[in-house]
Amino acid sequence: MQLSRFTDYTLRVLFYVAINNERLSTLHEIADFYQISVEHLRKVVHALSKSGHLKTYRGQNGGLKLNMAPADINLGAIISQTEGTSPLIDCESQPCRLAGICNLQSALAEAQRVFMASLAQYSLADMLNSPQMQQQLISKTG
Repeated sequence: MQLSRFTDYTLRVLFYVAINNERLSTLHEIADFYQISVEHLRKVVHALSKSGHLKTYRGQNGGLKLNMAPADINLGAIISQTEGTSPLIDCESQPCRLAGICNLQSALAEAQRVFMASLAQYSLADMLNSPQMQQQLISKTG
């Protein structure tokens, strides 16, 4: 299983903004830091703002910051929100000769539940507790 680029960028934005949350971060600053397109990040920030994870401020002195404490941002919930809950394999969309006798779909569904349950044990704060990561993410422009 591989997480989508959207999920990857979502986590990167949250990491960056959480470490630099004493001030507003900008899309351009985050894009420069990660070498990511501003347009890709605009979609990510919009989704995070809409879900209540980020607070955005418009205008020349605008930017973004977390709208809740890092300890209250559940990693499993974020990934579930960005990846969705679709089954890893869809045996119904394409006819399969093994339908009704194959256990692959149920095994993958169980693995997906365990994967998400494991991620649900962690918060954004848990991901940021490394001093090296904090040092790397502190903006040199702020």
